[in-house]
Order: sequence, then structure tokens, then C-alpha cells
Amino acid sequence: MRSSFTIKLLAFLVSTTLLVFALPLRAQETQAQENTRPRRAVLTQADETKDSPATGANTGGYPRLDSEPSIRIGLTSVARSVTVSTSGRLLDASDANAPPVPFEVSRVRLEPRAYPSAPTPTDDEDSYTDIAADQTTLPAASDRTDAATPTKKPPQPGARSNVRLVSRVNVATRGATLYVPGTTKPLLDIRAPITFASDDEALHPVRFNEKSYRGRLEVFPNTHGALTVVNVLGLEDYVRGVVPNELSPGGFPAIEALKAQAVAARTYAVSHTGQFSAEGFDLVPTTRSQVYGGLSTEHPLTDRAVAETRGIVATYDGQPINALYTSTCGGRTEDAENIFGGEAVPYLRARECAIDGKEALAPYVVRTSREQPNIQDAEHSTSARDAALLSTHGFQLPARMTDAWLSGAISLEEVRALVAQVAFLSRQAAPSLTTDATRPAGFVTSLASALDGESRGGVLLDKADVDYLLAFRDADEIPERNRADVAIFLRDGYLSLYTDATLRPRLPMPRARALRVVAHALEARGLFRLQKATTRPATDGALVLRPTGKGNDKTLNVSSGAFLFRAYGENIYAVRELRLVGGEAVTFHMNARGEVDYMEARPSPNGAASDRFSTYTNWTETLTPSVVLSRLARNAGGIGTLVDLRVRSRGASRRVTDLEIVGTTGTSHVRGGRVRSALALREQLFVIDRNYDETGRITSFVFTGRGWGHGVGMCQVGAYGLARSGWKYDRILKAYYSGISLTKLY
Repeated sequence: MRSSFTIKLLAFLVSTTLLVFALPLRAQETQAQENTRPRRAVLTQADETKDSPATGANTGGYPRLDSEPSIRIGLTSVARSVTVSTSGRLLDASDANAPPVPFEVSRVRLEPRAYPSAPTPTDDEDSYTDIAADQTTLPAASDRTDAATPTKKPPQPGARSNVRLVSRVNVATRGATLYVPGTTKPLLDIRAPITFASDDEALHPVRFNEKSYRGRLEVFPNTHGALTVVNVLGLEDYVRGVVPNELSPGGFPAIEALKAQAVAARTYAVSHTGQFSAEGFDLVPTTRSQVYGGLSTEHPLTDRAVAETRGIVATYDGQPINALYTSTCGGRTEDAENIFGGEAVPYLRARECAIDGKEALAPYVVRTSREQPNIQDAEHSTSARDAALLSTHGFQLPARMTDAWLSGAISLEEVRALVAQVAFLSRQAAPSLTTDATRPAGFVTSLASALDGESRGGVLLDKADVDYLLAFRDADEIPERNRADVAIFLRDGYLSLYTDATLRPRLPMPRARALRVVAHALEARGLFRLQKATTRPATDGALVLRPTGKGNDKTLNVSSGAFLFRAYGENIYAVRELRLVGGEAVTFHMNARGEVDYMEARPSPNGAASDRFSTYTNWTETLTPSVVLSRLARNAGGIGTLVDLRVRSRGASRRVTDLEIVGTTGTSHVRGGRVRSALALREQLFVIDRNYDETGRITSFVFTGRGWGHGVGMCQVGAYGLARSGWKYDRILKAYYSGISLTKLY
């Protein structure tokens, strides 16, 4: 029998062998944790010291390459079953030094398998060991040995060991079995990577689980007991599969924006090549790297963007930059260090997501040659709009409104003309007028007859209703025959009192008040032929509108003498020009020639920043304190019940960079990019409002914010907005990445 020394040596070799097989798994797990990346190519907090935005994953030199490099995309590393197929001939291209060999089938299935290795060579049965017998062990390499810790004395040479030898030591190796689908008999056993190709990549690409990919598919077993599938392809083909998934050509069909996205995606890939090298590939196809969808997601417009920027990357001091980008920046981007920590990155600085100065809105202007009204009296604040609406519907009024004309008493002839046109629009007979039609009560009765052919108030209101509605200071001065008409006009909002709550029934009616009553009554009854729509960005005076409800975009001409109005707050004012960047709610009228002769616009809620085309430009989320605390659980341990949230600091773009969590037993802080992820909000460019109960306790937090993403680098929707303004892709990239150059890499 061999000595116990031999047995111990054998046990050491076994342990070492097992450790060798365990180490790659540990390394992969660690690497996977370190390389975890959130949406839009962003570094997580775990990445900050290892892979800061200043350097990316590759810090070597980048001379110009002779040819396009290839890249390895890890499609999965947890597959328990993999199907590889093609509509053509499936090839085995595993041997790089030999031509691909055709398989007899066009579809195969692979499953992971563990194979026992050859048994350890021995001279006799004494080399068998049972580790369960005496439990004699060696410390792991990472353990700390303490001299005070008692240890079992090893058997002395020559002494009989009490270790019972029962089995040979075997270490399993990882592999895979290849089957023809529908069969259980293995076609091939593999213990090394196998590479699949197609005999015609263009017509019959290889498919992984029915999804087509350019290039080749490499499959190999990994230490997780699963299969890893890697798409090996040229960098340009990879970018073709990224761009349409990161910036939709359907939603944002601007070629210069897509070209900027192509350069950013290519640059990111180059600067992060090898990021997952411990797992056998460079990048993953998800938001941990960039979203890559393979051949089936490619689009002709993005293919063109990739082709027209072939080999071009963004560099700073001769190095490809860490080309971070964000979906919607909320009108401005942030300094990288305020989100990811670490040192300042010279090319990832806070930038406005808009064109500077007057140039920004110049392409979107719609103008009129019409002379503007000269109105300064607050009593006439609606007169310009009232007169414009009436003029476009056939009422004969002066071309220019002035305070003097509007303050004057209306004449009987002017009342007769107004009432006659109202009757025409209402399809009623024009009523006969008496001299009291120039006073408020008589004017209202004449107008009521022109609208309805009878007294609507006299039918719908009884005497008690009339007296109830006419409860103001000089209501007793209204003649009995007019009281029901005045009451219903007041109730329906057509008529209003003076600021001192009087109607002044005995005085002649000023023209401004007469126009207001007529315009309000016709608009409320729907007798103005007005349309509503939402604007698309105007270009050189061309007006593009999308009708409210159903309908396609329409391009309309604006009359040179159109009435133009813009809302400022609750009031509407006549203007010489409208800046329509898209998203404005407009009300308009078209003349007999099909031109817009009246239009009023309310500002777009998304503003004028270049990322205004995103549905996430503005957002609101309401959360109860319990929900907030549950989301902040990892960052708010030991603070008790949540009392409040307080913003302690903001970054250059006004994003929250330090959020204090106040509890009943303590406080805590969330800083940097963790604010957004901890609260599970779209962005951290927000303000906080609070709702309280009767005791003053907060019942909910209302987060009102802008944007979607981490807010660093290129704003993708903003790039689209700049492209819509006529910017080329190089100018777009340099607007978001400070001080960069564009370099032809190959």
C-alpha cells in the first residue's frame, strides 16, 4: 500500500483539478457583473472604476486598418437547446484552415452535455479514494490560515490510513450533442466550438432559433452547463443590425440623424470590443451594449446611413470615444461624471439640445402681410380675434381695428348688417329691427331672432329662471320683452357684464361689445367653419397639419393676408408671424380658394427643443410613499417610514444628482445615475410635487419630468430634430460630443 503522503498528494491534485475547472466560471460571473450596462450604452455604477466613459474598454492605439474588422456578438449564453438552420446548405466552418464542409441537413439542434474525462492513471487500487471517510482537507487558495486554529494531524508515514478507497477520480468536461430535429439519435458530439455558415449568405443566411443573421454562428459549451451562441460578422453588418433598433427609421426617417446614429454605434462597438472576452465574445445584443436585431431588422434607409458613413468613427485625441447616447434628453444633456461618477470626460459635457439663436426657429415661420390692429384698451382684448373671425365669414368690417372705432356706439345700419349675416349663416329670415336694437337688450333680442327665428329664452326659461339669472345691479332697467333673451345669452356665455357687474341697458352698445356677442354666439353654435388640427413642422412657410381625430397630414397654403393669432397664457393676440415647430394645436379657416385665411395657434407642450418629437419629452408619474420606499429599499435601509424626498443638488443640466431620503428614524442619499434607476423613473430631470392629507402627511409624490434615458452624450431624438432643421450628421455629432473629430478607421 502506498504511503499517506501519496494519498495526500493525489487529493491535492484532485482538488487542484477541480479548482482549475471552477475558476473560469468564477471569472465569467465576475466579468458579467462588472460589464453590466443599462439602457443606451451606459456604464453602471459597477463599471465606473473599471471602464469609465473617458476611456471605454479599449485604451490602445487605433491606426487606420487595412480592412474592415469582424466582431463577435454573444446572442445568448444560457441556451439549453439551440436550433441552427438555413434555407440553403448548412456548412460546418469550424476549421479556419480548411474549406467549409456541408452538413447532410439544413437544420440541426444542439443541446449541452457533460462528458466524463478519462480516469486518472493508477498502478493499483490504493489510488482510489473516498473523500467522505476521514474528511482530511486542504485549505482553499483564498482561505487565510490562522496558527491558533487547530488542524487534524496528517497520518504518519508507515501508519495504516483509515481512508477507504472506493472510486476513481473523474472530472467532467463540457460539450454538446448535435441532433437532426425530430430524432433522438446524436449526429455528432462536440467538445469544442462549432461554426455554422451558409453556402449563400445573401440569399440563405444562417438562422438561430429561426432568426436570420449575417456572417456565421458559433456555438460552444460554457461553464454554466449551457450553450453560448456567438454571431461572428463584419463590423459594418453589425452596425446595420443596430441602427434600426436604436433609432427607428419608421418613426424618425431623417437620413442625417440615422448617419449620426451609425457613427455612434460603430464608435461604441470599436471602443468596447472585447468587453465580454472572458465569455468568448465582444458585445451583447441588448441594452447592456447596443440593441442588435440581426438581418431581419435591417431597413433600406438605415442600410444607406451605414453605407454612407462606412468606417467612420468619432475620436478624441486620436482615440475612439465612448460614444454614449440617450433616447430623449429633455432639451439638454448632462456632464458624464454627474451621472457615472469618476473624472470629467472632455467630450461628454452638458449641451443644449437645440440650435442656438434665431437660426433655431427660422425654418418654421409662417407670416402675414396683413396690417396689425392698433388695440391697447383692455376692454377690447378679444376684439381683434372677434373681428377676424367675423371678417372671414362674410361680415363687412374695417381692415384694421382701432380702440377709437371699437369704443364708438354701433349704428342701426351696422346692427342691421350684422344681424342679416347672422341670419344667413343660421339659415333664418332676417328680423325687422327697431331703434332699440342699438342698445344691449334690444340688440340681444334681434340677434336671438336671427339665430333661432324665435326667442329661445322665452321658450326655455320661466319667470323665476329669468329673475334668478338677472340678479345684478341694473337688471331692473331691462325692458320686459327683452329679459328672457338677455338672461339666456348671459347663461350661455354669449353676453358679459361690465367690470362693475352692470349691463348699462339704457346706453348705446359699443361696437366692441356687439362684435363680441355675435362672434361668441356663432362660435358656440358651431356656425363658424373652423377646423382643428395639430401642426407638423412648417418649412419655408408651407403649413403641414394633421387633422384632429382621423386623417392624414395635409400641406396647405397660407393666404398672404391671413389673420394670424397666437395664445399667450389664456389670451389670444394678433401676430405678424407664427413659429410652428410641430405639435401646436391650431384652429383655422379656409377661404374659397383653399387657402388658410385665419389661424390661431397654441404653443406645443413639448416646446422647441430638438427632441420635441419624442413621446417622452414630458412625463408625469405619481407614486405613494410606500411605493417610493419600496423602490428605494436598497438605498434607504434603517430610515424607518418615509417622510419626504428632498433634492439636495442638481447637475449642469438641472438633473437631480443628490436625492435625500428623509425617514422617521434617519436619512439616506441616492446620488448620480442611481437616482433614476432607484426610483425606476424614465429620467432624473424632474421636479417633485406633493399631495397631503388633512393631517399634513404626504399621500403621494408627483414627479414631473422630461426625457428618457441617462441623459449623457448624443440625444437620439434630438439628432432627428437637428436633421429636420437641415443639419448634416457630422455637425450633429459635434453638437453632442464636444471637441471630437470624425476619423476614417478603414
